Amino acid sequence: MLKNFHFVNNKKITLIIVAAVVLVGILSFIIRGFNIDIDFSGGTELQINLGTEVTAQVCSDINNLIETNEKLGHEYVSSTAPSSADKNVAIIRTGTAVLTTEQQTALLDAITAKYEGADTQNAQYTKINASIGGETTKKAILSVLIAVALMLVYIWIRFELNSGLAAIICLAHDLFVMLTVYSLFQIPINANIIAAFLTILGYSINATIIIFDRIRENKRKYNGEMDFGDIVNVSTHSTFRRSLFTTITTLLTIGMIFIMGVESIRNFAFPLCVGIVAGLFSSCFLSGMVWNALNKVIKPIGKKNKK
Repeated sequence: MLKNFHFVNNKKITLIIVAAVVLVGILSFIIRGFNIDIDFSGGTELQINLGTEVTAQVCSDINNLIETNEKLGHEYVSSTAPSSADKNVAIIRTGTAVLTTEQQTALLDAITAKYEGADTQNAQYTKINASIGGETTKKAILSVLIAVALMLVYIWIRFELNSGLAAIICLAHDLFVMLTVYSLFQIPINANIIAAFLTILGYSINATIIIFDRIRENKRKYNGEMDFGDIVNVSTHSTFRRSLFTTITTLLTIGMIFIMGVESIRNFAFPLCVGIVAGLFSSCFLSGMVWNALNKVIKPIGKKNKK
């Protein structure tokens, strides 16, 4: 598989793919933007039993009902999904501001007018202020930055600084791909994105370290006998099959979650699947190539390989 492909010498192919992804991502960010959920923007969540199964059509009808309701002022972007615990329970989220008591009553009246079996007595409201959403955003960014910084330090100590920088560039690529998916498909960005990002960071860096470890072994084995770019190529080829099969196995599990899960689970699993594929690409095609490029402009700093 890819027996004659040179992962370093064919860098133009890799760079074209990366450039295309970056271009699509930037255009999507500008044109489509992001679907920010109330976890970050603030708003109100209503859980109500409609007395009927909450299908995709029901969710769409409720969203239209809310966004055309004059008493809500038309400024509340809504998202509706079925509860994972009860298929008759709808989880309705409105943002970017908290509904007043009068608006909550108007919302319930509109829902009961359309769904006579709705259980308004046991409806549950949860309010999330914008300040809480801002705090969640800060924690999300901070958690990712801390994880990336610790990975850089670990790889620097275990290998060398250039390999650590190469790994960080690959992680940035993987996170960018996931953000592009969130923007293109308008997947609600909520607290689950933190778990998704950290999961991909851990998965991708593990695959990258496996390749880096093989590069280190081959540097000792072929010290002075082979160019570093060729060492990267040999090392990547020797680990590619393992990385590919590991990715396929992981995708089978996450894929079943995506197929069998409810919409909220799918919104988490789909970006995760894309991130896993992006992690395979960055680990095998990008990491070694970037390490080799950095060695040409920055003197390697870190552990010295002995014969």
